[in-house]
Amino acid sequence: MLDMLRRLIGQPAKPAPAPATSTLRQGIAPPPRAPSYDSGLVPSLKNDHQELVALFEQIGRTYEARRYHEIPALLTAFKTRLEAHLLTENVRFYNYVESTLRDDAENLSLIRDFRREMNTIARGVIDFVKKYQANHDPDVLLHGFLSDYRTVGGLLVQRIQREEGNLYPLYMPT
Repeated sequence: MLDMLRRLIGQPAKPAPAPATSTLRQGIAPPPRAPSYDSGLVPSLKNDHQELVALFEQIGRTYEARRYHEIPALLTAFKTRLEAHLLTENVRFYNYVESTLRDDAENLSLIRDFRREMNTIARGVIDFVKKYQANHDPDVLLHGFLSDYRTVGGLLVQRIQREEGNLYPLYMPT
């Protein structure tokens, strides 16, 4: 697919990838790479939380100021930032914590339950954004938006408090 895009914009296609290594040809998979600890990850995730709350509050202030035409763009910015945060959290944070707890069945189960719960909350937030992001009709925003906004704000606060208070302390070097 990228080769097609490169041809469309006038760049040469990338050469074909090198043949598989001998271990792969023999059916032996290389050992999985364990996630590594990053001392800056939790502070970065907490900074994301501050940015997300600020964006969310800006959406509320924009609604209160009746600048409804600005809300879809703010929702798009919020959703983009939230999805980047969730991706980082899922790939770097949860994978590392689950890897370090792989021999502790009880705590591993708790982490996995927590991850599912956090993903459910995230889906609720994303559904809210999608509901109002594409709709530029002020009447739609006047009916239901404020109630949904408050509900989602409560979910967002709950998620952030639980992550920072209960989950992030589990991220430690091994």
